[in-house]
Amino acid sequence: MTKFPTILVLVLAAALVAFSARAQEKPKLDVEALSQVMPGHAEGVLDYDMATGLSTGTNGVFVRYGKIVLTADAATVNSKTYDVTADGHVRIISGDQIWVGDHIDYNLMTKVMRTEQFRTGKSPVYAAGYGLGGDVSNQVYTARNSYVTTDDIFQPGYRVRASRIRLVPGQYVEMWNAVLWADNVPVFYFPYYKRYFDKRANNFNFTPGYRSSYGGFLLGTYTWFLNDQVDGVIHADYRSKRGPAVGPDVSLHLGRWGEANLSYYYLFDTNPNTSTNVFPQFGNIPKNRQRFYMGWQATPSTNLNLKAMVNYQSDPLVLRDFFGGEYDANPQPNTFVEAQKYSDNWSLDALATPRVNSFFNQIERLPDVKLTGFRQQVLDTPLYYDSESSIGWYRAFNANATNGLYTTSSGFYTNSALRADTYHQVTLPWTFFNWLNVAPRAGGRFTYYNRSSYANGGTEGVSRGVFNTGMEASFKASSLWKDAKSPLLDVDGLRHIVEPSANYVFVPNPSVSPSTLPQFDGEMPAMLISPVNFPDYNSIDSIDTMNVIRLGLRNVLQTKRAGDLDDLLNWNLMLDVRLDPQPGQSRLNDLYSEFAFHARSWLSLEEQLRYDTEGGHLNLSFHQLTFTPNDRWSWGIGHLYLRGATWSGGLWDENNFISSTAFLRLSDNWGLRAQHDFNIVTGRLQQQYYSVYRDLRVLTCALTFRVQDDANNNKDYTVAIQVSLKAMPSRRVGNDAVNPYGLVGE
Repeated sequence: MTKFPTILVLVLAAALVAFSARAQEKPKLDVEALSQVMPGHAEGVLDYDMATGLSTGTNGVFVRYGKIVLTADAATVNSKTYDVTADGHVRIISGDQIWVGDHIDYNLMTKVMRTEQFRTGKSPVYAAGYGLGGDVSNQVYTARNSYVTTDDIFQPGYRVRASRIRLVPGQYVEMWNAVLWADNVPVFYFPYYKRYFDKRANNFNFTPGYRSSYGGFLLGTYTWFLNDQVDGVIHADYRSKRGPAVGPDVSLHLGRWGEANLSYYYLFDTNPNTSTNVFPQFGNIPKNRQRFYMGWQATPSTNLNLKAMVNYQSDPLVLRDFFGGEYDANPQPNTFVEAQKYSDNWSLDALATPRVNSFFNQIERLPDVKLTGFRQQVLDTPLYYDSESSIGWYRAFNANATNGLYTTSSGFYTNSALRADTYHQVTLPWTFFNWLNVAPRAGGRFTYYNRSSYANGGTEGVSRGVFNTGMEASFKASSLWKDAKSPLLDVDGLRHIVEPSANYVFVPNPSVSPSTLPQFDGEMPAMLISPVNFPDYNSIDSIDTMNVIRLGLRNVLQTKRAGDLDDLLNWNLMLDVRLDPQPGQSRLNDLYSEFAFHARSWLSLEEQLRYDTEGGHLNLSFHQLTFTPNDRWSWGIGHLYLRGATWSGGLWDENNFISSTAFLRLSDNWGLRAQHDFNIVTGRLQQQYYSVYRDLRVLTCALTFRVQDDANNNKDYTVAIQVSLKAMPSRRVGNDAVNPYGLVGE
């Protein structure tokens, strides 16, 4: 008996395994009468010829091959070649792409299709036409006399029709000699048109309207998509009282190198000084007004973050006059470049903030490099170590009075210096009695300012040393009530957590008084309580003696809702007791309260308070009550009070506002929205928005009326209409709730 060589046996075994694997990977072909998978459908007839491998069905046929499903009135399926000839109400579902026709020849394996008449779609884009043919190798189809639309009905209200198209299923369609039709009226001609089978598409949006300070206006945008890496918007606007404006927005999608956005906007403003009666410190604003924005963010590796932002403005009021939403969010936008490299225990940050606008106060950092050591254990000891070290070149600018925009004569001044700073701290955390956490700490800081120019006239190098010590103590206690129930508050059991804390901080007099140092990182006036721990307290140049105990109390009530743990109530209290108050300081700092009550998943109350315990003044009060009981209506009402006086290191003007936003969906096609901002101090309804939304099946539109009543200015009235394709809305759902300026084209 002859034995096969061992190597031949292994080759045969490997071939059998490979063949078996391929057989397992091959999808199963199922051919059934449609009545078998859709009970109630008329009984179908299905015949199978074993010799030819043909399955022939009538009165409803169902075919499944992997993720492909085909249904038709009648069909013939070849189980050897996977060719299907289907007739009558043919529907093919391949992934998220749908094909419909009366007669289709289709290969289940190659996905090649031939049909005289077809309809296809992948929401929100649909196509239809005649004479569809396929390319086997590239999965590319061509057709004639076809159209694309986002209107998902048999007779679409609008469509882009072309004499020749090239279609890549599930990806895009290209069209030549294309015409945009609205009903039966030709509107626009495209020599070439490309449309992706998703929400990317070249499209126009227009916002016509009237505003007191603009006159009649028409804001036009053309959204374009070049490819997966580049898309953007072109703006072409006209305001009858202010003149024309144009500019492009470009978005770059760079893969591992992140996302970049560039925007340029130019206005020839025929009446640029309309707003300067509110800001008399501004002189003549130029007619040629512009702004440039660049933002970039990337994470090229898992432990490297890169960011950059450039904000250039030709004058300090261009945002206020034409980009109200951005101005409200940040009236003095910054320019910076930042890189962060980090590991488990360390982080290296580099920051540069060049000055590009001479009319804003700014600290220029060219650059500022910081090495941060996160809290980490020191070898096998019970000690923990953290640190921050930085070096940088800094210049402090006041606004330039020589650029013709300011009427003041103070000019600008600079503090400039190279500053090197290093801080190191050791903490010894202990736990006593298995519940009391105590963490004494000690740290030291050394800061050097080189020979430079100071506003107070100093020109010599300065070194400063700071020592700090202290201790933090806290514990946590909880109690559980499993049987606590309340249908009103949707409570299913309660757990109460209480966490009192005391944090003592002592800083003796620094070796150099902060009054003799340049204030690049000085303490800024703040409505919220500043941290007292180092290095969280990062106002490096203003560090002074400190002897304070911060008392804290946190209360949390938790319950189960829909099987998940939810905070019913969360209340934090903080109070600083100054053991050695400095001149101008009280013994007790403001009592700070932060409160959140989620009565139901659709009802919440949030609150922030600052109360001057010695003077008996309420310095800050903020409340926000939100109702969202269903998707038909919602209402939010808020109140902000800010006491006008010198407190917390700043001089504050009194503010007392009530704001309200309500939305009501009358039906699937109609909606209403109203927003009011009432200034209690001046008794003015400072801002009003009223919007009516209409769903027109293909289009969505919003008619908005706004009234602004700013101090020392005439009332400004605006009415605007926004119309956009429903599949590609100009504003995302919910954006108008947080940024209503978009409703009037700002």
